[in-house]
Amino acid sequence: MAKNKQRDAKAETLLFDVLYEDGTRTSNRRVNSSEIGPFDKEESIRAVIEAQDKKIGEASGMPRGKIKAIAAVK
Repeated sequence: MAKNKQRDAKAETLLFDVLYEDGTRTSNRRVNSSEIGPFDKEESIRAVIEAQDKKIGEASGMPRGKIKAIAAVK
């Protein structure tokens, strides 16, 4: 049988809640597990989310603040 690509993609996606220094929070930020480095996972996750924030900020014209904390969604 053929594999369901959507199911495989969901299995590779991890969710994180992000708290910013200004007190705002975003929930369920998606990070593909293939983008996470094997050694320093927290820094890899932060770099991916910062890149997402930069892209969102450029599109909206409202840049995001600095990230204070990242927590995995259970």
